[in-house]
Amino acid sequence: MDTIAAIMQRRSIRKYQPRPISDEDLRAILEAGRQAPSGGNSQPWHFVIVRGEDQKRRLAEACSGQVWMANAGAIIVGLGKPSENEEGYSVDVAIAMENMIIAATALGYGTCWIGDFSEAQIEEVLGVPDDLPVVALTPVGMAAEKPDPRPRMAMAEFASAERYGVPMK
Repeated sequence: MDTIAAIMQRRSIRKYQPRPISDEDLRAILEAGRQAPSGGNSQPWHFVIVRGEDQKRRLAEACSGQVWMANAGAIIVGLGKPSENEEGYSVDVAIAMENMIIAATALGYGTCWIGDFSEAQIEEVLGVPDDLPVVALTPVGMAAEKPDPRPRMAMAEFASAERYGVPMK
């Protein structure tokens, strides 16, 4: 699948088949994250890959009880390293996570961006040091649903030509 197709086909998946993710696919997904741009090439990130059933369940509980996450083959937790890029680490981690989400889609997996979580609970579950903030999580797995596309803003609502408020042609 090409990149544009993966972007257009990506959906937030909240139901997963109970199937593992191959090590090869997981490495390809992580490599997509590693190749993400970052401010000054600081690469201010660390990713924890969780595959164990108990750990996935505990993470799902730490994400405001979104227990459906635990059914995915893995959960990727994106941590920031402010010591590497104090001002932009969260944006850099988000870019790397999005690269991974698109790569997962291209490989036939479903994902869902998770930003609702208790940082303290996740740090406890994963043993994360205090100086590495949790930025986002995504479950990754074989989708057990195929949601329709969600409505999106019209081009004129989010993009301007040359100056703010000038509609794109």
